[in-house]
Amino acid sequence: MSKRMQCTRRDFLAAGGGIAATMGLFGLNVGNIWSQTTTSSKPAILGGDVRTLTGARSWPILEGSEEERVLTVLKSGQWCRSGGAGIDLEFEKEYAEMLGAKHCLVTNSGTSALVASLAALEVGPGDEVITSPYTFIATVNAILMHYALPIFVDSDLETFQLDAGKVENAFTENTKVCMPVHIGGAPADMGTILPLAEKRNVPVVEDACQAHLGKWGDRYLGTLGTTGCFSFQVTKNLSCGDGGAIVTNDTTLSNILYDCHNNGRGNIDSLDFRFHPLRAANFRMPEIMGAVLLAQIRNLQGYAEIRNANGLYLNSLLSKIPGVYPAKIYDGGTSAWHLYMFRIVPEEFGLNRDKVIEALAAEGINSGPGYGAMDWVTYVRQTYSTPAAKRVYSDKVLDDWSERIVLSNNEKLCSQAIWFTQDMMLLPRENMEIIAEALTRIQKNAGEIANS
Repeated sequence: MSKRMQCTRRDFLAAGGGIAATMGLFGLNVGNIWSQTTTSSKPAILGGDVRTLTGARSWPILEGSEEERVLTVLKSGQWCRSGGAGIDLEFEKEYAEMLGAKHCLVTNSGTSALVASLAALEVGPGDEVITSPYTFIATVNAILMHYALPIFVDSDLETFQLDAGKVENAFTENTKVCMPVHIGGAPADMGTILPLAEKRNVPVVEDACQAHLGKWGDRYLGTLGTTGCFSFQVTKNLSCGDGGAIVTNDTTLSNILYDCHNNGRGNIDSLDFRFHPLRAANFRMPEIMGAVLLAQIRNLQGYAEIRNANGLYLNSLLSKIPGVYPAKIYDGGTSAWHLYMFRIVPEEFGLNRDKVIEALAAEGINSGPGYGAMDWVTYVRQTYSTPAAKRVYSDKVLDDWSERIVLSNNEKLCSQAIWFTQDMMLLPRENMEIIAEALTRIQKNAGEIANS
């Protein structure tokens, strides 16, 4: 398995010149006020003063040309790509070029991107898809839409990703696809996963829905597997309200993907009603959404650099606090920082995760517990309790499947995790120090908080 890296403050500062210039370009303060702060005062939950986060802007942030681009589409009357318009196509070309992929196909959601990818790879009843339990439910629903079985590989506590060391034992003769999730925008261990899948000739579908411009080595996430799927839902780092995309380097597969997202019709004239027999639906993206994306993509790279600078810096600060464990990034990987994720170990910190979230809220710092410990076995069994499903998955089949799903690390992760959203990683750098100061004060006063 790949080694994991920890970014120290020295590492961050050594690489900080270009990053600081980028942050200055967006008008964000890069001054270091860590030496000016104090952690001796009481936390706000005990009546101490609150240091307010500065420079916050609501998300999404307008680039400036969205209105003009949308109006152009509205006035053209070409609101759907099947009507001969080309805005979606223009975005597809730009996004593919940015990622270094041969082909990009936009869809109406990240979920649709996953569903279409699995359809194009002919996933169906009785097939198995290896994936992560620590993910948004759309990952699993995309598998269930094809009446396949999700094979959950337990989480790695240190990285929040699926434990790639356990992937090999998840393969069987029924494995149709391996679908790692780059949760939070950080890479799954592709150095381990890709060779295992290639050895068995199993396609890899990257769930990169949260991973815009995240990297594995010098390649962007989403471009390493057979396909890569992205979401442009409103909270995402690249957003148009709702939308998605699939990227691939396989030209033949790209044509099949187009069929799958267009009700089985190829990229043909709108009056040519020939259809291809495959599992397909209407997953097309409206042209108006493409117009918004063409505006929003202008700031994607710059914002990615700011998030990365702040994320690594916050890692270096929080890793010094007893009981706080920032999610590690695999050696050579780069996170997109859709989420800033860390764990609270109660025995070391002195408080449980939920009490820390409450104390952070008192400091004016919004956070959340992330994904709950979903009972995936019950969820899948209830989904496949219909008469049609039982013709494929008998109680015996599901009993055997249930015994393979052991997710003890994932349950622990779900009880310890805390998230900050990606817009917090766009705040001026001084806010990373305010966050670290608040957590330090909370930890130093954990006993009094616990008894309050």
